[in-house]
Amino acid sequence: MPFIENNVNGVVFMTAPNITAKHCFTTRYGGVSEGSLASMNLGENRGDKPENVIENYRRIKEATGIDTDRLCFTKQVHGRQVRIVTEDDIHTLMTPVPYEADGLVTNIPGLAILAFVADCVPLLMHDEKNGVIAAVHCGWRSTVADIMAAAVEKMVSLGAEPAEIQAAIGTSIGYCCFEVGPEVPEAVYALLPDDHEGIVRAGEKEGKFYVDLREAIARRLVQLGVPRDHIEISAECTMCSHDKYWSHRVTKGDRGNLAAMIEL
Repeated sequence: MPFIENNVNGVVFMTAPNITAKHCFTTRYGGVSEGSLASMNLGENRGDKPENVIENYRRIKEATGIDTDRLCFTKQVHGRQVRIVTEDDIHTLMTPVPYEADGLVTNIPGLAILAFVADCVPLLMHDEKNGVIAAVHCGWRSTVADIMAAAVEKMVSLGAEPAEIQAAIGTSIGYCCFEVGPEVPEAVYALLPDDHEGIVRAGEKEGKFYVDLREAIARRLVQLGVPRDHIEISAECTMCSHDKYWSHRVTKGDRGNLAAMIEL
């Protein structure tokens, strides 16, 4: 089933049909940031005015019901680290984040977690039966380092069962636009040595390839025990729809941050 576009008082966000916990995948629409950050920038380190960032989070809270006053952040570094968070990790907006990780997991109701993206793949996971959630930043480096396995492992340590996990793979740079050098296909082949057919195709230029990173993530989740019919994948591309989503490649880095958020 397709992702659902929601518009609440001008705040536009996407939700996945299979995730029953409060969640959202944000877009560029509905915030107060200006210039190259217009309008829904959720990044604290993009050069935005602090009052704009704070107001943007307030609007997300009002539109989605996610308690953005009880958010856990992480300093993302394109690695494999996944952190289990508690109330001790609640982040005060516009203050330094004390730890690095590219995924967050919790089983505490009312505690929201998020992953920032702007072309990379946002992954939200939810085990409703056992009350465990995850928010994961799947850039290509994190993906081929198998951050998916690290996230599922942390969820299981809190009582989740892979067969009960619902996964939503949000909007990112798509197969249509993710042109890379040979190092990315090679790493994908190493991650999925027996299941990479159709994930890589040759590019128009010599030595260039297109990679379907979202499909690679889905196939790895299946290997980890998540049923394929529990995985929903956004059909949109951040580069093709860069008016709606932040795209690092389109803006050459002069952009805001999207966020994938989830709360039990």
